Amino acid sequence: MRVLVIHAHPVAESFNGALHRLVVERLTAKGHEVDDCDLYGEGFNPLLTREERIGYHDIGDNLAPVADYVERVRSAEALVMCYPVWNFGYPAMLKGFFDRVFLPGVSFTMADGKVKPCLHNIAKVAAVTSYGGTWLRATLVGNPPRKSVMRVLRAIVKPAAPFTYLAHYDMNRSTPETREAFMKKVAAAMDSF
Repeated sequence: MRVLVIHAHPVAESFNGALHRLVVERLTAKGHEVDDCDLYGEGFNPLLTREERIGYHDIGDNLAPVADYVERVRSAEALVMCYPVWNFGYPAMLKGFFDRVFLPGVSFTMADGKVKPCLHNIAKVAAVTSYGGTWLRATLVGNPPRKSVMRVLRAIVKPAAPFTYLAHYDMNRSTPETREAFMKKVAAAMDSF
């Protein structure tokens, strides 16, 4: 399976960086063809420019500034995202990736004013993330980061695609033991991906 791994953390030596390396290692060991897209490492520019927004709905021309990334998304059969949750959302780098790459003609089309999803090439999705706060705190505010993955992305990929959401909560008080246990959970999920 061709798996696009999107990593969005500026510090390679961070726990999230270790998760990213583990994901790539385990998927590769299981024989998947991995496209490792480290947004910071590749110098991805997350800023949607004025010109890009003006031409946002001009299908074809709108792809030019991010054509290489569009091709990577279109050629993927699965998507795995590794990122931290910051301020109950995606890091700006990852949000910018979605804003600039998941364009009309890529992740959806418009027909008679209605959105029609079109990333049906992606048949499996996983998110590997960490929260500074606790599970309870995230749940009390509705856990918007989880909903962004489990509801929003689900609406644009292949219908009935399986989704996995792996989150290490309470990183502010994590221990070597909690981090090791989470890494084992991630390793097992990638081994069976």
